Amino acid sequence: MPHPVDDAVTIGPLDLAARVDEALAVQAVAFGLGADEVAVRRQIVLRHMGHQGARALGATTADGRLAGFVYGMPNNRGHWWSTVVEPYLRAGGNDGWLDDAFVITELHVHPHHQNHGIGRTLITTLTDGAAEPRSILSAIDTDSPARGLYHSLGYVDLARQVHFPSAPRPYAVMGAPLPLRRRPW
Repeated sequence: MPHPVDDAVTIGPLDLAARVDEALAVQAVAFGLGADEVAVRRQIVLRHMGHQGARALGATTADGRLAGFVYGMPNNRGHWWSTVVEPYLRAGGNDGWLDDAFVITELHVHPHHQNHGIGRTLITTLTDGAAEPRSILSAIDTDSPARGLYHSLGYVDLARQVHFPSAPRPYAVMGAPLPLRRRPW
């Protein structure tokens, strides 16, 4: 069921495979991606949406444009992301977070629509539908509005300085029990 965020944006189910190019255009602007990176991520998103339990939500403007999106899926230790982060989590005694967890794979809001609660509503609405007792995600390991949002929702750092192949900057892996906190602390 759609959730109005404000007069201009509504959160609801998103057929991400059908709107992948529009979603990646939002991600490119929000995350500063070039055309080559977008082409690689397009294939990744389409592959992810074929995984059992994968779900996506979109933030749609009154005129039908995508202002933001989130997608995720139940974690599988055999997936590429889990195999990369597992040693970092194990080093801190946190590799159990990979079991019975819903992974937030991507969350992006177009800069013109940021700071209006859209990202918060996207992630909380998506995780409200998860059967798993916890959620995990990765974010660039820097003091950023995104990490501030995740902390306000109850996510804690499980591993820092996680290096993904071909990523120029390190990431932090974060986890939170579900349901997420609704208000910032």
